Amino acid sequence: MTDRPTDPAGATPGAAQHRQRVALVTGATNGIGKWTALELARAGFRVLLTSRDPEKGQRVLDELRAQSGSEALELLVGDLSSMAEVRRVALDLRARHPVLDVLVNNAGGLFHDRRTTVDGFEYTFAFNHLAYFLLTHLLEEPLKAAGAEGEARVVSVSSSGHYLGKLRWDDPEFQSGYAGWTAYFQSKLMNVLFAAALARRLEGTGVTSNTLHPGLVRTGFGQDMTGPMRWLLGAANLFALSPAQGARTSVYLATSPDVRGVTGQYFEQCRPKRPHALALDTAAQDRLWALSEARVRPWLDPR
Repeated sequence: MTDRPTDPAGATPGAAQHRQRVALVTGATNGIGKWTALELARAGFRVLLTSRDPEKGQRVLDELRAQSGSEALELLVGDLSSMAEVRRVALDLRARHPVLDVLVNNAGGLFHDRRTTVDGFEYTFAFNHLAYFLLTHLLEEPLKAAGAEGEARVVSVSSSGHYLGKLRWDDPEFQSGYAGWTAYFQSKLMNVLFAAALARRLEGTGVTSNTLHPGLVRTGFGQDMTGPMRWLLGAANLFALSPAQGARTSVYLATSPDVRGVTGQYFEQCRPKRPHALALDTAAQDRLWALSEARVRPWLDPR
């Protein structure tokens, strides 16, 4: 990466200076999530990363320790397409760390065929959106604890594809007419609405919420796709950013003093940009919030 993240000890005044700051990065075993975790570790955070595969997670943990020179990395094992697993990851983190300074909602994917999760939800909707919603809700208390000390930040990775998204209010899980890209674009639009709605709800708590487009990045993204679309994604990788470059905006939003107190914004290339018009509609934000809350209600109690 060309720009080194700000030392977290200098990023936020108050009590956070007297303890090691804590960050959680989901989907941190490859791609931009892995690089985000690496840069936060290099910046002095204690970094927790999620992985659904414990063996792969441990390998990545060892790599990040060697590359960052920090032993302050921890693994949380869980499949974030399962709401029970999301809840277990959140409660595990809360048991270890009562204060959480940064949450990077990064895990996501693109899936060619419609499939359902163990909870019966359409997979893209659950993995790309509901996991963000539920995990953040369950971690609200440790985030607010950091906010009371100075500041906490929620960073949610979306995509410029959200501009192509439409919210299927009557069929958000694509019971009919499923297409991988259509479901993906909808989920990325949901990410932007969620981040904006969260910013409104956390106003005055010291917790900020922003979202971003990382750019077209060379990762394992879209490996589930088949036929011409898989070929097109492979060809696009020839012109794509490296994972280190793709992680730059996530790290900027997690660490930079330039965005201290900035909330409810959408960023590209470390700059704010106007999102899809629907993302600015507070009624739409609230409608999505209510829809999401109803889906995950059985797992919402943070105790």
